[in-house]
Amino acid sequence: MSPNIIGISGNTARPSRTRFLVEVITAEAARVTEGRSAVFDLAEIKVDLASAQSSHELKGAAASIVDALLSADALVVASPVYKASYTGIFKHLFDLIDPKALIGKPLVLAATGGSERHALVLEHQFQPLFSFFGAAIVPTSIYATENDLSAATGLSPALRQRVDRAGLQLRQLIAERRRTPAFLEVA
Repeated sequence: MSPNIIGISGNTARPSRTRFLVEVITAEAARVTEGRSAVFDLAEIKVDLASAQSSHELKGAAASIVDALLSADALVVASPVYKASYTGIFKHLFDLIDPKALIGKPLVLAATGGSERHALVLEHQFQPLFSFFGAAIVPTSIYATENDLSAATGLSPALRQRVDRAGLQLRQLIAERRRTPAFLEVA
């Protein structure tokens, strides 16, 4: 069965470099895994998402996105960087997720920012959040600035290399998870 890879873009407005980056990473992951993919943008559901205090309060598109996230074989998650962290709506989405729901789920971390000085956000903000959930995070995280990507010119060679490597690492984690699902069960 081909894997289902879901991309989550934590941007709050459109157009978005973050959404573009998530689309590129998710498409590459689907290509190398021979899977299928979908990308969701939190800007589309920010009002419904922000008003929910629990996942049970989500309705419509917000509930559908959470269902897709939970049922995915793998995730690509990204947010623009604001004040050295992910967006509040991105964090709120994951505040609504059961702590055991992402255990062992293969995951690519990505972020976009205005300069290279924010690149460590992936290690200092994203890694702890998804380690808390017990997700299987690929070793290659992807940080991009405006110079690294654009809809007109595509990706810089260095960014393309990281996207390709993350896709291959995700493929490996998906295969490992399918071989050893009992290892990931929670008592």
